[in-house]
Amino acid sequence: MLTYAALTTVTGQDLAQTVADAIEEMTPEPTAVGVTEVEDGSGLYEVGAYFVDPPDLAGFALIEAAFGLRPFVVSEVPDEDWVAKVRRELAPVQAGRFWVHGSHDADRIPDGSIPLLIEAAMAFGTGHHGTTLGCLRAIDRLAAQGIMAQNVVDIGCGTAVLAMAAAHVFPNPVLASDIDPVAVDVAAANVAANGLADRVRCVEAAGFDAPDLAEAAPFDLILANILKGPLIALAPDMGRHLTPGGRVILSGLLVEQADDVLTAYARSGINLVHREDIVDWTTLTLAKGL
Repeated sequence: MLTYAALTTVTGQDLAQTVADAIEEMTPEPTAVGVTEVEDGSGLYEVGAYFVDPPDLAGFALIEAAFGLRPFVVSEVPDEDWVAKVRRELAPVQAGRFWVHGSHDADRIPDGSIPLLIEAAMAFGTGHHGTTLGCLRAIDRLAAQGIMAQNVVDIGCGTAVLAMAAAHVFPNPVLASDIDPVAVDVAAANVAANGLADRVRCVEAAGFDAPDLAEAAPFDLILANILKGPLIALAPDMGRHLTPGGRVILSGLLVEQADDVLTAYARSGINLVHREDIVDWTTLTLAKGL
């Protein structure tokens, strides 16, 4: 069976949402409509819709004319088990001592590696993206330098892959938080699947605004693989919740965004000690007062 996808890009989140709302009213109805920022801070948004039945091309033409849009690209999508396909084709990732893999590669763990089981269905956070890879390498680098963080939090934890990595190399249990309750459930499931339920605690929180984080602070290592805007907004809170000499590992950043983030953190007394660029993405390791 075929399904159908329709995509276009618009400038501005408000317009993108208005277009998405118009698509929701089409007949036949879409099975899903989504709005995604193409690049953090760009102002360009992709509006996508998916249909079980062939969509009304005339309806798309009316929406294009009403809002002055570039034409929608409408295409047929084969009915395929994409998760199974990705599981078959997605190779494990080595990041320092960490070996991020799916269950289909559980029997291939290299000697001396620390395995982290993340299924391909989780998408972001499998270790294949330059930001996750860079953060894992940064965690491994700190541990190899003999820096034994005692109190660690992973802000915006997603799959909890960074929190689990930290739990393997640092002595005490790790706190993992995310603003999205679904992400918290995914993180908790991953933690359990990795046998780390007694080492990583997953909580719902917006930044540091939660009793669990307030009670646990201050931290001597904060992990945050999110986006430029939230990272800059969190800089003052990072300074308040970080111990003197404590480290921060930041990513989710394009190479050209790094300087703006470094400037914001310098204002809170947190300065760069190591930077790694992986293709288009940057991972920053910073320290407070050093």
